[in-house]
Amino acid sequence: MLFTRFSGNFLVDLLGTWSVTGGPARIKPVRGLCYYLSPPESFGSVLEDPVHALIYIFFILGSCAFFSKTWIEVSGSSAKDVAKQLKEQHMVMRGYRETSMVHELNRYIPTAAAFGGVCVGSLTVMVDFLGAFCSVTEMLIAVSIIHQYLTIFVKEQIEVSSMASVLF
Repeated sequence: MLFTRFSGNFLVDLLGTWSVTGGPARIKPVRGLCYYLSPPESFGSVLEDPVHALIYIFFILGSCAFFSKTWIEVSGSSAKDVAKQLKEQHMVMRGYRETSMVHELNRYIPTAAAFGGVCVGSLTVMVDFLGAFCSVTEMLIAVSIIHQYLTIFVKEQIEVSSMASVLF
């Protein structure tokens, strides 16, 4: 929108220059920051412009790792929260006090979160490079929704069967 309205402005051109191919529905960046942060269209375009591909890979993997580590702090899955949950369940790590348990969990939880983010980012990069018809985000959301409904269904089936055994 900025490019069509303010074409020629230095800051807008720094953000990106777009090319219209095949009508207004098919606009793609050809230069600028948006070009380097957008996925290459196919594996062939990765070979044509490896700098674009490398910048995109580092951006996606770094962003996914950063947001994964941030999410554990926001969602209540940090080392402090896990140590608190373990204490409430009367579970301990042999040889560790509560404060040292937080320190020990801090060695693993952020690393595992960052690695999980890098794995999801790698999947995203591979799907983008292979030119799939949908994005990884769409696939992950669909799988999460299906898993959630399956879990609800199984819980309801267990409740129904337990109520039936009580009645009969």
